[in-house]
This record gives sequence, C-alpha cells and structure tokens, in this order.
Amino acid sequence: MNLPKTEKKRIVIIGGGFAGISLAKKLKDLDAQIVMIDKHNYHTFQPLLYQVSTGGLEPDSIAYPIRKILKRLKNFHFRWAVVDRIDPEAKKVITSIGDLSYDYLVLATGTRTNFFGNTEIQSNAMPMKNVPQSLNIRSYMLQNFEKADDCDDPEERMALLNFCIVGAGPTGVELAGAFAELKKNVFPKDYRHLNIEEMQIHLFEGSDRVLPPMSALASKKARRFLEEFGVHLHLNTLVASYDGECLRTNTGESMRTKNFIWTAGVTGAAIDGFSTEALQAKLNRFKVDRMNRVEGYPGVFAIGDVAFMPTDPYPEGHPQMAQPAIQQGEHLARNLKRLFKGQDMEPFSYYNKGNMATIGRNRAVVDLPRFSFGGFLAWFVWMFVHLMSLVGFRNRVIVFFNWVYNYINYDKAARLIVRPFRPKN
Repeated sequence: MNLPKTEKKRIVIIGGGFAGISLAKKLKDLDAQIVMIDKHNYHTFQPLLYQVSTGGLEPDSIAYPIRKILKRLKNFHFRWAVVDRIDPEAKKVITSIGDLSYDYLVLATGTRTNFFGNTEIQSNAMPMKNVPQSLNIRSYMLQNFEKADDCDDPEERMALLNFCIVGAGPTGVELAGAFAELKKNVFPKDYRHLNIEEMQIHLFEGSDRVLPPMSALASKKARRFLEEFGVHLHLNTLVASYDGECLRTNTGESMRTKNFIWTAGVTGAAIDGFSTEALQAKLNRFKVDRMNRVEGYPGVFAIGDVAFMPTDPYPEGHPQMAQPAIQQGEHLARNLKRLFKGQDMEPFSYYNKGNMATIGRNRAVVDLPRFSFGGFLAWFVWMFVHLMSLVGFRNRVIVFFNWVYNYINYDKAARLIVRPFRPKN
C-alpha cells in the first residue's frame, strides 16, 4: 500500500462507520499519521436505510464521502480496500491493495447480517445492511408490482404482493410501517388497476413482542400502531426455511412470497488473524477491556459493534447501535491522546441517551432513561434527532425537504428501478 513515509506513529482505523468516524474526527490535533480503510468510500447513516428501501429517500441523502467528512484532519489518509486479515505479530494489515504496517490498530468493522447458520435463507433472503442492499429491495419491490400489474394468475399475483419481514426490532418495525404507508397512500395511485388490498405485510418475530430491546410500553404502542396499519404480526414464530418461493415457520405455517427481507439479527464483523481466545464466539465480537484494548494484543483496540465489553449494566456487552459506537470512538480518541502524552488511559462508561423507532406518519415510540412515550410527539422527536445526526448540511437539507414533501403530498418520490435486481434462484 502506497503511503507517505513518516517518522510519526501510525494509527490505522478499519471501518468508516459511526465508531471509526467519531474516533477519527477527535484525532485532528494528534501528532500522528492516521489511516482509515473501508470497503466503501462513504459513510452510511444506517438508521435511514429503510427509507431508501421504500423509496422515501435517495441513497446520496444518507451517505457521505469519507474523505469529505475528514478533510480537515492533518496527516490523514483514506484507502478504499477490503481487509483480508491482520498479522498482529508483524503489526501488519493485509488488504486487497497491499500490506500496511501500524503502531496502533483500531478495529471498527461493525456487524454483518446473521442468518444463524441457515444457508438456504442466506441464499434467498434480502438483507438490508448497506446502500446496495437497500437499492436491491427498492428495485425488487417495484419490479414485483410491475409484474403483478400484468399478471392474470391470482396465486402468482398474491406471491408478488406478499411482503414478509423477519425480525421485529427497530429495523423490521420501521420497514413494515414504511411498506404499510406505501400500501395506504402511494400504490393505489400508481397501480389503479390492481386491488391493493391483495398486498399483505407480514412481520415475524421469535419473541413474544415487537421491539424486544425497548420497554414494554414502547413495545405495546408499536404493536398497536402496526396493527392499525394492517401489518400481520407473527410473534413467538421462527422462520425455518425459505426457498425463494415458499416461506415455512416452526409452527407449521407456510405462505408463498416473492418478497422476503431478513432483519432478524447481526453478528460482529470480526477480521481473521486473531486467536479464538480474543473473540466472544457466540457474537463474533472482540473481547476488550474498559479501555477498548483487545485482550492479549497490545496496541490493538476494538470499538463499536465489533467490541464486546461486558459491564454490570450490560453483561452481554453494549447494544449494537449508533450511540455506544459514537461514544466509544470519542472516548478512545481521548485515551489515545493520553497515551501519547504518557498518561494512563481512563475506562469507558456508556451513557444511555435512549432508544426510538418510528412506525410511519405521526407514529413513533421513544424510550428515554426515565420515561417512555409514543405518538406524534415521539415521531417529531425521532425526526429531529435523525435529521441532526446526519453528516453534512447538504444531506440534512435534502432529507428535510424530502420529508416535508412526503408529508404534504402523501408521496414518496424515489420510486425508480435504476438497477433491476435479479434474485439468485
């Protein structure tokens, strides 16, 4: 890998997600060479991926070039590459464009979709972890509606209009709500010769309630909102198989569907090269101490979703969400500055600012540390927080005007099949 030679210490950050970007931003005054590696040249605001999938936003509204985000950093270099493995003994990162040595390494690789070992589902389901996958969902949804509009076979048409989402966490709930809004407000105008009531939205969840990570009150309100939207909830239900045509559950239920979206879980995107003792096997996350140091590897840190830091409030590690990742990135930046000054590092402590999810127009739920609430006020808070969390003034303006347009006109403008999706089967 071609980088300028330097006498300064080199900090290599793998991953340009919330954790990696937050860390790099806070290192602008550090006398070191900072190198970030990512397989994409942009940072994605993942909480709004579902709006790309359902035509509410274009992808450039929620993505921002990494080089532009960090343009004010001195001695900063970005490399677009895939990391194959780490050689901790030689202190080298092995990538698709060459090797890179490091003095300090920060693993901020986030998560990947967890199919829990079900290879059939993995081959046929549509995940939603990045921009290309969200565009695939958008294209395939619209392709199936176009086919349904020209289909004489009632059973085939029902399969084309049957939307099945697995996982009733925030992503699944928000996606189901967005599909329900399309059914109610958009598709009746676009497909006037279709019976839109044939469009069915099914949400499957293995636990006994929607939004399991959130409070009972938030879960109860979210369930009511979904049912008001006409979403069919399948609780205490696991999807056992999906062959591209037919979905089967552990309860013996089966249904035909061409639209099968998997949001049921994630696993840490750990990188090869480390011993099994350094990993929490069940979650595939790096074991770290309170300073985010990977156990057994001096000079190697892990932050965000890929870091497993058990504490008394969080014995199973911190939630794999944006806020813990951002806070760990900022805290590690302060610790690295202390390290460079020869001072002791300080332990990380997570401050839970709350959780939230939206279920369509005027409907959302918010959990704050001391209380929970739902409805219009929660929806307004959700919009404000997400709008202000976007990277870049341009993106905030574009998303704001898109939301205003959608709200006034009951419309979603980005209903484009730009890149037709071809399923594997």
